Amino acid sequence: MSSILISGASIAGPTLASWLAASGWDVTVVERVDHLRTEGQNVDVRGVGRQVLRLMGLEDAVLAAHTGERGTDFVDERGRVIAAFEGGADDTSGGTAEVEILRGRFAAILHEHSRESVEYVFGDQIAGLREDGAGVDVEFRHGPARRFDVVVLADGLRSRTRSLVFPDARVEELGLYTAYLAIPRVEGDGERWRVLTCGRGRALYLRPDNVGTTQAGLSFVSDVRGLDRLGHDDVVAVLRATFADVGWVAPRVLDALDSESLYFEAIGQAKLPSWSRGRVALLGDAAYCASPVSGMGTTLAVAGAYVLAGELTRAEDPRAAFAAYERVLRPLVTKAQKLPPGAPRIAHPRGRVQQGLFRTAVRVASAPLVNRVAGVAQGWTTPLAEAIELPDYRMPV
Repeated sequence: MSSILISGASIAGPTLASWLAASGWDVTVVERVDHLRTEGQNVDVRGVGRQVLRLMGLEDAVLAAHTGERGTDFVDERGRVIAAFEGGADDTSGGTAEVEILRGRFAAILHEHSRESVEYVFGDQIAGLREDGAGVDVEFRHGPARRFDVVVLADGLRSRTRSLVFPDARVEELGLYTAYLAIPRVEGDGERWRVLTCGRGRALYLRPDNVGTTQAGLSFVSDVRGLDRLGHDDVVAVLRATFADVGWVAPRVLDALDSESLYFEAIGQAKLPSWSRGRVALLGDAAYCASPVSGMGTTLAVAGAYVLAGELTRAEDPRAAFAAYERVLRPLVTKAQKLPPGAPRIAHPRGRVQQGLFRTAVRVASAPLVNRVAGVAQGWTTPLAEAIELPDYRMPV
């Protein structure tokens, strides 16, 4: 029986763990946090990601945990709708996808699906890796050293563990910061994702959830790097100063910034020439983060885990499996990482002229005739989330 250590218990890691455990592998997942992280904002799963959920028998469970979001509205400073887009009703379409779920709830579903056949170790992390060609010796921060046949690092865009194997890996910064938090739900929050572009490179949104709160986000473009490394109090001060003059629901969101749910990040992409070295591979955001701007992060994580599991089960040498995994998935990743021209700054206009042009553009795009034409055009092209055909690995689930 082959053994594998997976670092990271969010989305990609447990998906890979499920497939490999069902295929007879001895699977261990290590997570540096001492509990399953149930917090997090909305994520969606599209195209090939939906196909993987069906194969795992999890599509109904994920659909049942839908956030309740029904579409997207762009609003003005008084909260009046200036452009409305309905949610998707198929595997791929819509700013709001048919599969829209809180990240923490999705992680919990994947954990529940795999926990009886996978060893989960919470509150520890990899401290050292040494490969000798036949296996990988792993040192942990707290637990005893262990040996595995294969190690996969699935612990995020800014993975510290990745630097043990890929010391030269760098994040391609997009110049965008985003703060996420859950705020108390009030009457009138509704069932739609509401977005306000605030000028001066800022945007604010509210999104519904199915746990009795409202998900909020504050984002802004900046040429200053390193703000994500500030402490909590300094981050709160930056956000309050940046959005102090914004109307609509901004005061309500700023008042809630002391919430324990606040998460602040610098948005970037991971573009590595290779996703593996020897018997160690990268998966999900650690390998090929496309950023939330792409709308493809969760889909790439789920599809990538399926492909990696399939190649590991069919190859005798993990290095051959890693090469095949990259060959199959790289075309989808390359397309996902090609963001719309001007993104993310185009959606965060700075001046009044840019603000006016952006609002005119979304109004036109939301017009019924334009939507009908776009629907016809979509039938002539392959949607991005379906840009590759998943191999049939015939793995047990």
